[in-house]
Amino acid sequence: MAATNSYMVDLGTPAPDFTLPAVGGGTVSLGDFDGAPALVVMFLSNHCPYVRRIEQGIGTVTAENRDRGVAAVAICSNDVVNYPDDAAGHLAEQAERAGLTFPYLVDETQEVALAYRAACTPDFFVYDAQRRLAYRGEFDAARPGNDLPADGASLRAALDALLAGKPVPEPQTPSLGCGIKWKPGNDPDER
Repeated sequence: MAATNSYMVDLGTPAPDFTLPAVGGGTVSLGDFDGAPALVVMFLSNHCPYVRRIEQGIGTVTAENRDRGVAAVAICSNDVVNYPDDAAGHLAEQAERAGLTFPYLVDETQEVALAYRAACTPDFFVYDAQRRLAYRGEFDAARPGNDLPADGASLRAALDALLAGKPVPEPQTPSLGCGIKWKPGNDPDER
């Protein structure tokens, strides 16, 4: 299975705005998270083994940090015509299975993935209270084929630093996963 790394967008980059349909109905926008001291934006999918390997951990870490005021949102940008396991109904099943209690959004046009420069699933972006990028990288070192715990060590360390008013330490390790399944003409590496 070929893996793709994060693009590692420049720290300090503002969070691109979005308004997307949620798996459970309604729409969610970036502004809906105003007031949260940190926002975790993650690009996930249902079919990717890299996401499946850590999805329970994502549910646990986001629930623990919700009590600290951290907001979270997942976005699936994959082409569901060619990857039907990533259609909204299957994302709802994944959210239930993994204990994901935050909004799970569908980026059908893939414009949000392009704006965020998301490259893979999973891909994590943590923004501070001013919605400036403070962390981009891996959840932890758990991968398909290893026995490391899916405990979110890297993401936890980033959130701990950010909430303590400190810069998130560098270097930050890129996320690794399945490349986003781009629709024809959308792949940024082919433009």
